[in-house]
Amino acid sequence: MKILISGSHGLVGQALFASLVEDGHDVVRLVRRQHHVGSPEVEWDPKHGVIDSAHLEGFDAVVHLAGENIADSRWSTEKKRRIRESRVQGTEILSQALNRLSHPPKVFLSASAIGYYGDRGSEILDETSRPGSDFLSNVCVQWEQATDPAAKAGIRTVKMRFGIILSSRGGALAKMLTPFRMGIGGRIGNGRQWMSWIALDDVVGAIKHSIGDVSLAGPVNFVAPNPVTNADFTRQLGRTLSRPTLFPVPEFGARLAFGEMADALLLSSQRVTPSRLNEAGYRFLELELSGALRRVLSSR
Repeated sequence: MKILISGSHGLVGQALFASLVEDGHDVVRLVRRQHHVGSPEVEWDPKHGVIDSAHLEGFDAVVHLAGENIADSRWSTEKKRRIRESRVQGTEILSQALNRLSHPPKVFLSASAIGYYGDRGSEILDETSRPGSDFLSNVCVQWEQATDPAAKAGIRTVKMRFGIILSSRGGALAKMLTPFRMGIGGRIGNGRQWMSWIALDDVVGAIKHSIGDVSLAGPVNFVAPNPVTNADFTRQLGRTLSRPTLFPVPEFGARLAFGEMADALLLSSQRVTPSRLNEAGYRFLELELSGALRRVLSSR
């Protein structure tokens, strides 16, 4: 297949690009910088609404992963603007461009997140659950709505609601490793908030499954079948690293350190199930957190 990927240099994009190339597909990057002559790249500038539409013709699949990092700094007003615009505006530009093509792709997979659901306690959430009402929820709703032009053009559109992606090379787990390896890790708040995780290998596997499975369209939760509480996650990570986990971070401490981001990313509870992936017959490589942590950390 001929496949276009945006965000191909991010955590998921790098792993997906390498896997698709290994499988023998013709994989092209959608890049913000001016592309190198002769390299497999298509140029765009989402900030200014510019995209090289002529070179979007003829792809079998488009995987859209680009977006501002939400966890690299405190959420100032400017940071929140960039988080929203990088997702909504970029997705709108790409989706509208796909809508106008003479030879559009068969499938458009666009990133979203389980932040769509907001802070929901112990409620079990699937793809039919209502959205939350906080900042991230609103961003995710608009982010997903931005794919509508592609869907209206008859392109099968998959809205990938990613959970916490486990990798030692980046993302939330990589940020946790230093304090936990130093023996100063611990639960956050009361530890009862649910964490819906997925191993990076399963993210790649589920994306490839979604490209090929015509039954998948609309929102799809990219999470493993067995979420855990923060307290359980803390215990299992400490056990995997053979380190104590005796230093809890109180809620006020998390908010003092991270501001609004603490409530959205550290204290928020989302108990999410991968109903659509299960129905589509995707077979997870990692079903339990303990095995996923061992495998991820041993591959560092």
